[in-house]
Amino acid sequence: PRLFTDTIDVIGVAMGRQSVTLTAAATQLVERVRFSPGQSVGRGAVLVELKATEQDAGLAQAQASLVQAQRAYDRYKTLGQQGFASKAMIDQYEANYLSAKANVAAAQARQGDRLIRAPFAGVVGLSDITPGSLINPGSAIVTLDDTSAIRVDFQVPDRYIASVRQGQAVTARVDAYPGEQISGRIALLDTRIDEDTRALTARAEFPNPDRRLKPGMMMRVAVSQGARQSLSAPESAVSVQGDNAFVYVLTRQGDQTVAEQRPVVTGVRQDGFVELKDGVAAGDRIVGDGLNKIQPNQAVKPVGSARPQGAGGAARRPAP
Repeated sequence: PRLFTDTIDVIGVAMGRQSVTLTAAATQLVERVRFSPGQSVGRGAVLVELKATEQDAGLAQAQASLVQAQRAYDRYKTLGQQGFASKAMIDQYEANYLSAKANVAAAQARQGDRLIRAPFAGVVGLSDITPGSLINPGSAIVTLDDTSAIRVDFQVPDRYIASVRQGQAVTARVDAYPGEQISGRIALLDTRIDEDTRALTARAEFPNPDRRLKPGMMMRVAVSQGARQSLSAPESAVSVQGDNAFVYVLTRQGDQTVAEQRPVVTGVRQDGFVELKDGVAAGDRIVGDGLNKIQPNQAVKPVGSARPQGAGGAARRPAP
């Protein structure tokens, strides 16, 4: 007996929890690069400084105008309280003060455009940007990925929708780590089914504390539909001929042990084992390997000690 799980097997591409390609909002020369490729950075960290001489001067000019406008407003406000200035004049100087204050905010924003910051915590990728490089709006500077968790979007046919739910556990495998199973969960389900493919998009998340999973990896995701216990045999013990499957059961005929070819009904294949739904019973001894060397009802001699419940040894022709 072995536990078999019915799964929906799909393929998806790994993505970071958040991913972005940073660009500049203005044409300017690079003054300073403040990151190294592969470096982990925090949210708001300055990655690149662009030349900002003109913007610094503009900010200083706007701040000076603000000081002058504020003094004039405060003076006329005091005169108005003493009855020496009209309300219209006070309103005019207040408007001048507010306009100067807005000019300072605009100058600070233009100066801020010269600092390229990380919008979230993550790892920066490779970049060829160096001090003195000319950056244009939309030009890629560096990639930033939050790889603390990996998300995978995959399609679920609509006939399986009842078998998937938000928060459900899933597993995945990647070619880079053969034989390793990665555990995760379904984080989100789309609200609509695609009319063309009749499939629902699901998003799975997999913790990635050691950063072994990389964005862009192909991942084979398995969504469990339930488990059951059935008889099983190693794949090497099952012979497939067309639509039929057979195993060789060791039976006694007189003083000989023969390999009886017995048809079986197979189910799923998982982890090197085949589910056997019918044709054999618990405790039957079968030939586990080397089926191409055996003929039906051929006399054989088991090699080595017997192992229970389907763990058959190799078989060979009896010695003359």
